[in-house]
Amino acid sequence: MFDFILYPVSAILWFWHRVFGTVLGPDNGFAWALSVFFLVFTLRVVLLKPAISQMRAGRKMAKFSPQIQKLREKHKNDKQRMAQEMQKLQSEHGVNPIGGCLPALLQIPVFLSLFHVLRGFTPQAQNNYIFDRAGVESFINADIFGAKLGNWLTQPAALLEAFGTTRLNMMAVGIPLMVIASIATFVTMRMSMKRQTDASMANPQTAMMGKFMMYVAPIGTLFSGWVLPIAIVLYFMANNIWTLGQQHFLSNKIDREQEREKQKEMAAKKDAPRPKPGQKPGQVKKDAEEETSEDESESEAETGSTSTNGSTSGKAAAGAGQRTDGRQVNRRPQQKRRPGKQAASAKKSQKKRR
Repeated sequence: MFDFILYPVSAILWFWHRVFGTVLGPDNGFAWALSVFFLVFTLRVVLLKPAISQMRAGRKMAKFSPQIQKLREKHKNDKQRMAQEMQKLQSEHGVNPIGGCLPALLQIPVFLSLFHVLRGFTPQAQNNYIFDRAGVESFINADIFGAKLGNWLTQPAALLEAFGTTRLNMMAVGIPLMVIASIATFVTMRMSMKRQTDASMANPQTAMMGKFMMYVAPIGTLFSGWVLPIAIVLYFMANNIWTLGQQHFLSNKIDREQEREKQKEMAAKKDAPRPKPGQKPGQVKKDAEEETSEDESESEAETGSTSTNGSTSGKAAAGAGQRTDGRQVNRRPQQKRRPGKQAASAKKSQKKRR
């Protein structure tokens, strides 16, 4: 049923074993360990784009987390209305909560597929998906300092001896790997908690759940190594180390993106027209639009006067100093009357009327 996942996972593991087995030897335990490491790295590279989308969605959610808190307080007695308002708010900000969980959800079938493939390396198996009988024997014979990659610490001693190892060898290799994987998980969770905003951590449930996971996840990684094959512990360690580096890299990348957006917003605010003393802020935009329309009308008027310059000047000349028959007409300029003369003429007219 799950062969469409099992075959690709085993094919990636087979490819990297061919690469490292050519250099270190096909039965070398470190060649198989590196194959598991690069299986994880290959899958995480494929999931890199969804991981970036997940982190960006988380940053967007952090920006309007105060609005989410207000919705929770407002509709705390109406869960359905609160869910509708939350969905509306997320759609307005372009946030898809399912997209944020996608990378974590895709890693679950990959982990289960790898676990199933590793459990298929048994002495009786003639093949294991992509691997043939030679590949199965190569994995069974491989070990790291005496610890077999397909076995785990709590297996019966007789079964461990049948695979050519002992519990002491398994513990000597398995426990340090579990500790490294657990520390990497703790550091990753702690970095994630530090990058949470104050508004998101103001919710007591969110803060409590974050602190709970920060300690429970490493403990779970530490104790799961006792009942899982060494190769799965290597998978955990490689996955957590990759997550630690990826989180640091992507966080810095998105921080730079947000800084550039902030600078653009500040530059846009500086270029925006400011209100004059005593002017309302809303009037600034209206005045700017009026000035723009006036400039456009003036430019159109200048363009029209330039295009009709010849005809206009001819008409002006004809009206000012020429008759229709072409002879010049001398017109005396009208003199403006002085205020004193105007008053005297007004008095004379009044006397005549009397």
